[in-house]
Amino acid sequence: MSKDPHPDSKVEALQDQGTLNTHPEKVRDEFFLENDFFDPRDLAQVKYEMLRRAHVDGYSLKDAAEAFGFSRPTFYKTQAAFEESGLQGLIPRRRGPRGAHKLTGEVMSFVEQILVADESLRGPALALRIEERFGVRVHPRSIERALARRQKKRRRPGRRQEKARSSPE
Repeated sequence: MSKDPHPDSKVEALQDQGTLNTHPEKVRDEFFLENDFFDPRDLAQVKYEMLRRAHVDGYSLKDAAEAFGFSRPTFYKTQAAFEESGLQGLIPRRRGPRGAHKLTGEVMSFVEQILVADESLRGPALALRIEERFGVRVHPRSIERALARRQKKRRRPGRRQEKARSSPE
């Protein structure tokens, strides 16, 4: 399968959802080769059908994994994810930290207290104080971005504020 320089809307949607199979050419299952309903670019569909082939159609785990372009360890990981989370488990999860793992609420409250006492402090000085107090190294720019986000949240108008309506008379 050649790479199309202008991906269609389904490819774009799969990319946006994180479910684009980067190696659709490795899928050799007969359903995917013979039927347009089965799309080798759809990673969630490919993984589901791999599991179905093994559990319903009786393929060996090795044969099912190979037919869909995966290794046996990937089959086992996929199976465990499906058993734990259902279809949602077949969608790849973002890796890495989720949320501020260094600049916790406690750390940010500490930073704000310091800034009340001395507004002239900037990222490098704040990073040093955080490290002294909490033993955590934080990049100065991360602190500045976190402060900017907090400031932005405070300036947002409430959701319930409505524009004054003039009633026609």
